[in-house]
Amino acid sequence: MYPLLDTINIPAQLRALDRKLLPQLAKELRKFLIESVATTGGHLSSNLGTIELTIALHYVFNTPNDRLVWDVGHQTYAHKILTGRREGMSKLRMNGGVAGFPRRDESEYDAFGTAHSSTSISAALGMAVAAQLENVDRRAIAIIGDGAMSAGMAFEALNNAGVMDANLLVILNDNDMSISRPVGALNNYLAKLMSGRFYATARRAGEKMLGVVPPVLELAKRAEEHMKGMVTPAGTLFEEFGFNYIGPIDGHDLDVLVTTLSNIKHLDGPQFLHVVTRKGAGYKVAEEDPILYHGVGKFDPDQGIVSKPESKPAYTKIFGDWLCDMAALDSRLVGITPAMREGSGMVRYSKEFPDRYFDVGIAEQHAVTFAAGLACDGMKPVVAIYSTFLQRAYDQLVHDVAIQNLPVVFAIDRAGLVGADGPTHAGSFDYSYLRCIPNMTVMAPADENECRQMLYTAFQMDTPTAVRYPRGSGIGAEVKKEMQALPVGRGEICRKGEKVAFLAFGSMVAPCLEAAEELGATVANMRFIKPLDDTLVASLAADHSLLVTVEENAIMGGAGSAVLESLVKCGGAGKVLQLGLPDIFIDQGDHGQMLADCGLDKFGIIKSVQERLSS
Repeated sequence: MYPLLDTINIPAQLRALDRKLLPQLAKELRKFLIESVATTGGHLSSNLGTIELTIALHYVFNTPNDRLVWDVGHQTYAHKILTGRREGMSKLRMNGGVAGFPRRDESEYDAFGTAHSSTSISAALGMAVAAQLENVDRRAIAIIGDGAMSAGMAFEALNNAGVMDANLLVILNDNDMSISRPVGALNNYLAKLMSGRFYATARRAGEKMLGVVPPVLELAKRAEEHMKGMVTPAGTLFEEFGFNYIGPIDGHDLDVLVTTLSNIKHLDGPQFLHVVTRKGAGYKVAEEDPILYHGVGKFDPDQGIVSKPESKPAYTKIFGDWLCDMAALDSRLVGITPAMREGSGMVRYSKEFPDRYFDVGIAEQHAVTFAAGLACDGMKPVVAIYSTFLQRAYDQLVHDVAIQNLPVVFAIDRAGLVGADGPTHAGSFDYSYLRCIPNMTVMAPADENECRQMLYTAFQMDTPTAVRYPRGSGIGAEVKKEMQALPVGRGEICRKGEKVAFLAFGSMVAPCLEAAEELGATVANMRFIKPLDDTLVASLAADHSLLVTVEENAIMGGAGSAVLESLVKCGGAGKVLQLGLPDIFIDQGDHGQMLADCGLDKFGIIKSVQERLSS
């Protein structure tokens, strides 16, 4: 089925191929990728768009000596297949299998781990400078795309790189732009011309000759820059940063890619290549709906994705429905997302309230301070953000929101372990990093209805609030249309027992109730991480010989730590067992199995309690 692809296990074998065979290799690689991801699930449309670019990069550059830094990391499946991990794709994003993102500990060809976006230019610049300091012939290439250029960090790196003479190549994988065929042909031609040795040599000779008359040299540089700008307006911006801009070129034309990259390989200093690709290229249904095929489960590649009704609504839907209902009641509500409209459940809201919906791009820091500005002038912003992405805006959370005590609601999705996306996307630390911030209120719902009521509670407050909820579905609780504010800082007893009391937070209430049935234990749904229900903690400590705190968060500094601090503060006594995520980065896998491995399912909880009681 794959006569060429079967011969490629490392890029050196790819580089030995006749250049005329590369289109056939791309065809086989695309077919393999579709069938592989259909079997395992994963990111599809973004990877189909980078197949030719990946082949050309490994064909031209001497990887792994030359460093490829991919950004964002979910466009690297073709790269993984061509670098010895084709067999491992059968366990993509599974426990013990190939990761969905580049990982340095997985392959020497993964020069840098890039699961979060917009880091590639900074990292590649560091590698280019390291090669310069070591006086070695090594190229550093940052491939940035899928919206990653919208983040401020990318422009900070460009600003720094443009004034240095390191041999850095930045490739913008532009999969949102389309070029008409005539303009595309012209740009392909000009890119070959401008990246060629003759053009570069003539440019250097002109700079040397005009260097004795600085004003004339500056005029010549400006003339060249504006000439490029007339043909390719986007290039003017990158020329201003100090890069030599080339493109845009067709990212699916292997002849143009290989020729242009081969020319650029011999150019010194910061280079910028603009490549235009199509998400889902070569697979019709993915080209037509690249968003649907961005992240997929298992499907039949001949039929495509067939939608199935959800047995239980996901927490993202609970949030999305609440957002629409709340916006209808209060015109001050403004919804903000950093490029996660679909993932955060905001599609319906964006259509029903377009004037109050803002997707700010992959710019988490800006999203938080933008919300702070809205709050200053009487709006009630709701920032929908993943737990692991809020980490990127921590200074803004503290400085721009909390210090000024502004009423911004943070709807924090993907809290706790996230399964196949692994440690880079696991929301393992938000209890810890949120509860230490003055003025913050932090809540965690035990089920879907409580999530809706907590969001309403948060919106009624005039201080910073956070509601954190897990990925996927809850326990299937009935969601009440009526919204009612919960008493702030108050937990509730869900089950009364003896000797042992579970102080459960958020998603851990359900397994604690199961464990309590066998142990005859008390279960408290604590609801609030901050402010903690000190009265309830003291009461449980007085009536039980063992308190067990259970959370889907790092134990260190988490909700269990808050309970210990509460006991110290009130002078209470009692034995405390803390259960939660261990002090490691937990690898990818099935979410249920990951919880079991951490001792956070019914059986693990029972075992830990019994061991503590027996000791």
